[in-house]
Amino acid sequence: MELQINNKTYQVQADADTPLLWVIRDEIGLTGTKYGCGLAQCGACSVMVDGAVVRSCVTPIEGLAGRKITTIEAIEEDEVGKRVVDAWVRHQVPQCGYCQSGQVIAATALLKQVQRPSSEQIVGAMVNLCRCGTYNMIKAAVHDLSGNTDAAASVPVPVPASTGTAEHPLNKTAVAVAAVAVVGAGALAAVQWKKTQKNKAEGDES
Repeated sequence: MELQINNKTYQVQADADTPLLWVIRDEIGLTGTKYGCGLAQCGACSVMVDGAVVRSCVTPIEGLAGRKITTIEAIEEDEVGKRVVDAWVRHQVPQCGYCQSGQVIAATALLKQVQRPSSEQIVGAMVNLCRCGTYNMIKAAVHDLSGNTDAAASVPVPVPASTGTAEHPLNKTAVAVAAVAVVGAGALAAVQWKKTQKNKAEGDES
């Protein structure tokens, strides 16, 4: 199968049901896209397919032939993507940086679709999880890019769980526990998938 990734053509040997993330990282060697949860929840694995955000950890490569896939490695080749990276640096967004490739992809996709997004559109699009809690900086950077810097202070910081307000310490604990559970379940799914692939390969050899 041929895949168009970052304006290059790659011959991919993986099975059609292989998640795009594994092909990008393991077969092609583009490791900027990260594995986070394996459940399409955290957004660390986000890439763009034909300009739209896709969670690559659950997207099989079947059906992606002929479509334009963009990963973080090529984001600065796009005019909008370069502006997003510049804003991320200017606002000192990253801390550990693990989720930031997905965050930059999400912001780039939004700004390519809507040049001056509203506060509501920004909140709706920037839903990726950040374990370091850099939501204020992310919010400020995207509002800066939208030309609406005054609105940054009035937009609530996203709470990465539908548990109501995170003001209460117990709610914060619940969010943290949920995040750990998601990561653990995703890691188990990844291990199981790799075991399945190994067993399949051993079966073919025999």
